[in-house]
Amino acid sequence: MSGTPIRILLAEDDDDDYMLTTQALKENRLVNPVHRVHDGVELLEYLQQQGAYALPDSVPAPSLIPLDFNMPCKDGREARREIKSDFRFRRLPVVVLPTSRAREDIVRSYDLGVNSFISNPVSFHGLVEAIKVLGRYWFEVVELPQEERYGLRRTA
Repeated sequence: MSGTPIRILLAEDDDDDYMLTTQALKENRLVNPVHRVHDGVELLEYLQQQGAYALPDSVPAPSLIPLDFNMPCKDGREARREIKSDFRFRRLPVVVLPTSRAREDIVRSYDLGVNSFISNPVSFHGLVEAIKVLGRYWFEVVELPQEERYGLRRTA
């Protein structure tokens, strides 16, 4: 990898799930910067540098977006559709972390351009193991696009 830190933009509305996910990252010694948004509207505002995220220094460009399906205001499905249809963001890797294992959710997710569909395990140990695999793949194996290549370079 290029040495650029992988920045995680976690779209998760549930405080407990957020805490468990960040704890699982720590358990796996993944100390990458994590920024959180609570719903699809906030996610898109973050990416588009609007609203509370209008100041460029307040919004480092994400390298990876783990996305919850069921969020208020605009759910993960709608947000994912908008991200992947916008030329500025379509290269951003989106990983869906739903509790669902429904075949139609899996197929629809890949049809809309997600990069990975990882069913969220029901136990903390299962989550730690899923994050270990996720971390190994996304942080050690694949080469992610650089932010300037997908139009998200943040300047003051």
